[in-house]
Amino acid sequence: MNHPEPPVLLNAGQKPGPSQRGRGRSPTHGLGTLKRTLRQLGGRVLDRRTTLGRQLAAWKAELVRDLGGDVSTQQAAVIELAVRTKLLLDSIDAWLLAQPSLVNARKKALLPVVRERQQVADALARYMGQLGLERRAKDLGDIAAQFAALHAVRRTPDGPAPSSPAAEASGTTAGTDGAGGQEPTA
Repeated sequence: MNHPEPPVLLNAGQKPGPSQRGRGRSPTHGLGTLKRTLRQLGGRVLDRRTTLGRQLAAWKAELVRDLGGDVSTQQAAVIELAVRTKLLLDSIDAWLLAQPSLVNARKKALLPVVRERQQVADALARYMGQLGLERRAKDLGDIAAQFAALHAVRRTPDGPAPSSPAAEASGTTAGTDGAGGQEPTA
């Protein structure tokens, strides 16, 4: 059998505190709920079956590609933080854009969530700064060896092959004088 909770008795002149306001009061913007869910569920909340999950996964893949493809463990951790921060920032932005006004008319001040949104945006900018803002090319290894292998494969069928590696490096081939002309034949 459920017993109703006894009413909270207040002293004269005392206002009800946050815990005494009632159970039906909903949060004003849901940022705390979103943060708590991310903290509890971690990456599992970013399900790739949803549109949002696919968009965040694509953004993460673009970040990794822009960093050259092969990221260190530290970079991967910062990328995860950046993805979650982007989710928070996008959620706050969507909520803010749905509001009729960002100014509390009674207090003549911006809504507190605007300041919190700016803190989240600054955090995302710091993560991006740690990763670097320039795009990095994928490391291709020893480029000289790759060019040599490519040159060996792409020889013309009518021209003779180079006689030696030294002749190939100097640009001369068998049957030429090195100046581009043909050697006289006897």
